[in-house]
Amino acid sequence: MKKIVIVNGPNLNLLGRREPGIYGRQSFEEYLPKLQAQYPEVEISYYQSNVEGELIDKLQEVGFEADGIVLNAGAYTHTSVALQDCIRALKSPVVEVHISNVHQREEFRHKSLIACACRGVICGFGLDSYRLAVEALLKA
Repeated sequence: MKKIVIVNGPNLNLLGRREPGIYGRQSFEEYLPKLQAQYPEVEISYYQSNVEGELIDKLQEVGFEADGIVLNAGAYTHTSVALQDCIRALKSPVVEVHISNVHQREEFRHKSLIACACRGVICGFGLDSYRLAVEALLKA
């Protein structure tokens, strides 16, 4: 069975309540079982933290055995060289994901410091961005 780990960064624990016009009204905990049901042959696990170091610890923990990682680093996408270094060190492929289309938002969101270390980037498709990332990892 393939193993894919979804790692969400800061403020993504507030999905469903945080800026619903941008991020939607569904929490990730409501969405995850639906995603898992679409891929019964894949073990999809989930982790979220608001702390950069905890995200790095989790990536290092799973990044040498998982078949793929779906990473929504939230605001750390635009600031974290440490996450970029971590992703480069991993064996598992990482797909960067964003719920919103970051290129339609504030200028500072247009630059990702982690994209250059990832297999690919998916943004702007709401929570379905996660499914698209899973599909990409399964085809990799």
